Amino acid sequence: MFNSIGFIGAGRVARIMLGGWQRANALPVNILAYDINPEAIKTLQNDFPKVTAATLAGCAACDLVFGAVHPPALPQVLDALAGKLRPHSVFCSLAPMMRFEEIQNKLLGFSRIVRLNPNSPGIVGKGYNPISFSSGLPNSIQDKLLRLFEPLGKTPEVDELQMETYAVVSAMGPTYFGFQFAEVMKIAKSFGLTHDEACEALRSMLRGTVDMLFGSNLPTEMVLDLVPVKPMAEDETEIRRMLQTRMGATHARLTG
Repeated sequence: MFNSIGFIGAGRVARIMLGGWQRANALPVNILAYDINPEAIKTLQNDFPKVTAATLAGCAACDLVFGAVHPPALPQVLDALAGKLRPHSVFCSLAPMMRFEEIQNKLLGFSRIVRLNPNSPGIVGKGYNPISFSSGLPNSIQDKLLRLFEPLGKTPEVDELQMETYAVVSAMGPTYFGFQFAEVMKIAKSFGLTHDEACEALRSMLRGTVDMLFGSNLPTEMVLDLVPVKPMAEDETEIRRMLQTRMGATHARLTG
């Protein structure tokens, strides 16, 4: 599919993708990684021994090159990559904010570009990872990329103009709720449930709640009113306000 894959950046997003592939026994054979922090490479190699430490130029020579850095660092990475990518290679940006036209300009006209918006459940094969392809990417390469990302979860093709919105809604989604689920788990165990019992109860409840909210034909108001006792009722208005404020500010920053 791709004979070599290079990660520029060896942090969280690289770990998510490698973890998803490894879990599915689909880890690419030839994986290179570069990071300005050598300890990040060592940490990644502890969990993924197949990863080979490389220079930025070594990663740039791969068939598929991931820009796996925080958005503020991406312009500098692109400047360093300009003129180093091979004509048949593909560059995949994993960061929001910079769009195809700006990336292509930074890469001195290189047009084989894709943008992927991974989210953390991809590490267990349950991610929702929107993708956009540049007009310079052949359909055959698009198909290969979609097959490569299959073990990470769903990879819907979306309009590039929506990528930042998906970053706020799906990529950052686990941060809005994950700590709350973890706290309920902790409390359930303090009440006397075993770890396995609490896991089973919460996983089943959360899956059922999601299917009920988004997979039934019931009005949202009716679904939210099916349980008469609401211990969090006094805080719901403030929680909603916090979500609107924080998500709105983040979206404005990414799209502004």
